[in-house]
Amino acid sequence: MSAVKFDFKPVLSTVMWVLIFMLMAFILFGAGLMVGYGVLGDGNPMLVFSRQTWEHIFNYIR
Repeated sequence: MSAVKFDFKPVLSTVMWVLIFMLMAFILFGAGLMVGYGVLGDGNPMLVFSRQTWEHIFNYIR
């Protein structure tokens, strides 16, 4: 009997596309945070990544 070989090309291609999609989603999420905080909220867009900003938001929610 001959062994059946498994073709990894479609699996690797699918994993690559999923990783690209997740990276793009992460980048667009960050850009959306910056636009929302900087443009709509009239703040410094880079401060959206500050720990103090998120602590303030979470304390406000509580």
